[in-house]
Amino acid sequence: MRHNKRKHKLGVSGPHRSAMMGNLMTALITHGRIETTIAKARALRPVIEKIITLAKKAEKANDAARKLHYRRLAIARVRDKNAVAKLFDELVSEFTDRNGGYTRIYKLGQRIGDAAEMGLIEFVDGNDEGYSKKPKKKAAKKKVPKEAVKEAVAEEPAEESAPTDDGPSESPEELPPKKVAKKPAKKAAKKPAKKAAKKPAKKAAKKAAVKAKDEAEETPLEEDKKEA
Repeated sequence: MRHNKRKHKLGVSGPHRSAMMGNLMTALITHGRIETTIAKARALRPVIEKIITLAKKAEKANDAARKLHYRRLAIARVRDKNAVAKLFDELVSEFTDRNGGYTRIYKLGQRIGDAAEMGLIEFVDGNDEGYSKKPKKKAAKKKVPKEAVKEAVAEEPAEESAPTDDGPSESPEELPPKKVAKKPAKKAAKKPAKKAAKKPAKKAAKKAAVKAKDEAEETPLEEDKKEA
């Protein structure tokens, strides 16, 4: 069970945590706003708001002993008499008409180095209206009726493109790019085919001529042998 375990421990011991909260409260009361990690800011918020409540009680008390009692309780937590005096004498007047919510936390992104989530905690001004303002309404878009659109389209004269009688010239400079590109490709494809067909025919003709010469040389030799 988690009874009475609502505190932000912050990974430190009890005395260390109370001293840390005292230092943070002193800095916040002195400067009005401080920059720290989101975890510390969330741990500081309930503590400082209880101290502000003690200051409000001391302001409303009619007995001097009661006022001194509340001041001593605050000094025991804050551990700085000057900061407590500033809160009880000067700052408490800003929170008299506000019932809680004395501080505000802003997120500032990640810290360079350890990527810790940083935030800024500050006192809320007495004249601050907070988040009571209503968001601005967006202007509604004007819708044009369909009938008006149809009438406007009907009124516009229809532009007809007349076909031209002049046909395209057959010169390669004026031909479209597709036709000009196809002609060289076809010629290039035909040339190697023709060359490949001519080569075997030339070789066969050369062989036939060589054979004919050999036969012509052999025939007179045979005739000379017969005569001898």
